[in-house]
Amino acid sequence: MMQPDNYRITALISVGKHPDSGRDRRAEQDARAVEMALRLAPQQLEVLHAGDVETPALRAYAGMGVKSLRVLSLAQSADAVPTLVDYLQRKPPDIILTGKRAEQGESSGMLPFLLAEQLGIPLVMGIAEIVRVEGGEAQVLQALPRGQRRALRVPLPFIASVDMAASVPRQSAFGPGSRAVFACETAQVIAEDEARAAWQVTAARKRPKRMKVVKAKTAADRFKAATAKAQSEGGKVMRDEPVEKMAQAIYDLLLEEGVLR
Repeated sequence: MMQPDNYRITALISVGKHPDSGRDRRAEQDARAVEMALRLAPQQLEVLHAGDVETPALRAYAGMGVKSLRVLSLAQSADAVPTLVDYLQRKPPDIILTGKRAEQGESSGMLPFLLAEQLGIPLVMGIAEIVRVEGGEAQVLQALPRGQRRALRVPLPFIASVDMAASVPRQSAFGPGSRAVFACETAQVIAEDEARAAWQVTAARKRPKRMKVVKAKTAADRFKAATAKAQSEGGKVMRDEPVEKMAQAIYDLLLEEGVLR
């Protein structure tokens, strides 16, 4: 197996968003990417974020045991892709890990594809594990539906998006997170996200349920079908019956449903 000091790993992280409270947090898929890199080569790991350095959610990644994070300072209106491409070309890693899509912003899932295209390196989507790295290539397991896995060999360097089937990230500790060093630098290439400037962001609303299409010839029939109560299928209501008879009905139902044998 190739020694860890012979290859470098960069894990790209972003600020996630809690689905219920809406608060900033570490992104689930990005945290799995950091966890995968920590298990593979913790000494040669660089955690990279392009965005606002003042975001407290970044400390959650540091609390996983990362001693330092590199932040490319960007305004919220800037496009992160040109900045990341410029940095990764100047300091090319052997393995780039990222989530499949962000939890905030455009969340298009195009970042791994754009980076792979502009860096000219292979892309592997949805990996669950990196088995080993040796001989200038990596053996990875790609997550497939229904828990299946596909074994792939990928030459270095490459970029991979991490699937939710990867190992669950470790808990974030407050102490290591507060002691981590943030290496901040101003991005050398800044491009405004013109598409994002035209957005109008509003709170999501619950979608209305689609009404059942009623095939009726007249308006009276359609009105009757729309206002009629739904009738339950099967079963019966037993009132003022002997206890033995009601118990027998319950017993027969359990036998019919296969609960009792």
